[in-house]
Amino acid sequence: MTLAPNEQLPDHDHFQHEAPAGRVRSPRTTPPWWFALPALLLFAFVVLVPSVRGVYYAFTDWDGLDPSFSFVGLGNFADMFSDDDAMQAIRHTLLIAVSITVIQNALGLALALGVNAAIKSRNILRVLLFAPAVITPIVTAYLWRNLLGPEGAVNSLLGAVGLDGWRQDWLGSPQVALWAVVGVIVWQFAGYSMVIFLAGLQSVPKEIHEAAAIDGAGPVRRFWSVTRPLLAPALTINLMLSIIGGIKLFDQVYALTGGGPGHATDTISTLIYKGAFTLGEFGYSIALAVVLTIIVAVASTGQYLVLSRNERAAS
Repeated sequence: MTLAPNEQLPDHDHFQHEAPAGRVRSPRTTPPWWFALPALLLFAFVVLVPSVRGVYYAFTDWDGLDPSFSFVGLGNFADMFSDDDAMQAIRHTLLIAVSITVIQNALGLALALGVNAAIKSRNILRVLLFAPAVITPIVTAYLWRNLLGPEGAVNSLLGAVGLDGWRQDWLGSPQVALWAVVGVIVWQFAGYSMVIFLAGLQSVPKEIHEAAAIDGAGPVRRFWSVTRPLLAPALTINLMLSIIGGIKLFDQVYALTGGGPGHATDTISTLIYKGAFTLGEFGYSIALAVVLTIIVAVASTGQYLVLSRNERAAS
């Protein structure tokens, strides 16, 4: 076969792979939504349906056992806001949440800065400081209940060093019990905050610190102008976890004090438990749970909006 000048053989491979006109299909960019349908159905059955029914029971006088109950409208909420114990529990909940958020994160950041330094024992210190966070909160609470008792190790230690005037029933005093609960929670979870801050610190490029040091910035100035803005994502995560965990706090409080002495350490969660399973006031307790849910939603949403705005400004 003789070819004319500049004539080429046909590209058979090209014709074999070329799609016929009218059958071009655009690539799929998102998976079909029905892949998530089983998980959505399970979530609706386990979470959404019970939650909606629970909100309905908040407007009834249901005792949790009797199948017959009456619709009372906003009666449970009116009783709640006129109940001194409920108002005190809401104040305690907010005080504990704010105290834990401030103290735990300040201590966690200080620990993270310490173990991020170039010291030989930093890996051992990281393990020791994080270890309390992996212990079950109930176990931690019972441990500290024995340590803080009238004849516990804390009072024995104070007596041994000559501080007998400081000996007291830490969990039995209305003035001290709430702060003892805060101290136990901070002791357990400060290491958890430390790990998050430490991850943020290790993501800061060393070259930035070196450049700031060459420009004459001291350690405090480098932390405030260089490290602090770059820690904004870690700070957002820590503050969100702390405030939500503090508002929902139940197991440590109930194991340490049971909400006592009297109602000195009652939170919304402990009051919900007592009302539902001790007094049989399920409708009233569910109304308290609805208020708790609203507080968590408002606090977390507001905090997220503020922190995310600050995070964008820092970046």
